[in-house]
Amino acid sequence: MKKIYIGNLSYRTTEENLETAFTPFGAIRSVTIVRDRQTGESRGFGFVEMDVDDEAFAAIAGLNQTELDGRTLTVNEARPRAAGGAGGAGRSRGRGDFRGRGQRW
Repeated sequence: MKKIYIGNLSYRTTEENLETAFTPFGAIRSVTIVRDRQTGESRGFGFVEMDVDDEAFAAIAGLNQTELDGRTLTVNEARPRAAGGAGGAGRSRGRGDFRGRGQRW
């Protein structure tokens, strides 16, 4: 199974639009557009999972730098998430690294 990153999505692109774009290349396991937790609006990127590696590579080659909903897509193989989860450049943000508002360091 391959996870594919899709960047530079229009904020009006839906999961259905992405599925329609990827379906000609093969079977799709899942489609996800990453959304802001507070507003629910698209963050401009998403992921598609495909079961067959060759189909995934064909989708990457066929869709990278193509237009969808008025935007030129960036499509490539997704990389594993950096250790430590969310929050700046792979740096750990444990308790000892907390800096409250208004403090100057």
